[in-house]
Parts: sequence; structure tokens; C-alpha cells
Amino acid sequence: MKISQRVYFDISSETMPAADVTARLGAEPDRLQVRGSRRTQPPVPALHSWSVQCQEREMALDAQIGTVLARIEPIHQRLLDLAASSTVALRLVIVRYFDDPDGDEERFDAVVTGDGKLLERLPGQHQLLGWSLTCEQLSFLASIRCSIWADGYG
Repeated sequence: MKISQRVYFDISSETMPAADVTARLGAEPDRLQVRGSRRTQPPVPALHSWSVQCQEREMALDAQIGTVLARIEPIHQRLLDLAASSTVALRLVIVRYFDDPDGDEERFDAVVTGDGKLLERLPGQHQLLGWSLTCEQLSFLASIRCSIWADGYG
């Protein structure tokens, strides 16, 4: 099985343009979208969006999450100020694609345990499966009123 995955932090709004988010945060996004830039009725995209992404898709999700959060932690106070506005939504988005032809192949490397025993990885134990958030990461996300969205596609 081949898996690809990505993590990004997104700020979206119906009314606040991404350029205004950039100005208020003093930080450039990796990607922005303008509401209605592809079609006006109904608007596509439906929301303005400002996002910071991890570009290393072969990394475990834990590492991708850490990379994204490390990029936004320095602007914590500005995120708090922005989150106080009822016109924006903050999300940490985690997306995983199963059976992606361009994804990472499952590896069957042997693993050596702490006591020196050799374990063989069995099929179905893809190295990219599983993820977690630390208490510190959860606390940071909660402090800025950030939702967590996790999607998986097969």
C-alpha cells in the first residue's frame, strides 16, 4: 500500500481577505485563496484562506505537525488577537491518502528493540500509519481556538 499525507494550518473567513490576515499576523503564508476567485455565483472557493504547510509529505504526521506548529508558534500573540475575531476560523488540517500511486511504499525493514531483539515488520504496519499530538501541542492549539480536522481517503 502506498500512502501520502500532508499537514497544514489554515485560517479561513468569508469576509476577511487573506491579505488582511497576512498584514495582521506579519507572516507570509505558503498558500492563499481569494473567495470567489474562480467563480462568483456561488463563490468558489467559498472562503478566503491563508495557510502554512509542511512540504515534506514523506515525513510521519507527528513530525509534519511539529514542523507546522513550530512555524506559527512565534506569532502566538498575533494568532490570539486574530482568533478573538468571530470572522475567522483556525484549523490544523491533517489529510491522508491511502493507495495513492504517488505515495510512499510500505517498508518491511527489520526493527531492533531496546533489548537488542530483532523484530520483523509485518504487512499492514505501514511506517506512516498512526499519529499523535503532545499535551503542549494541544494546549497551544486550544489557546488559539484552533480546530483539528483529520481526513483519510482511500
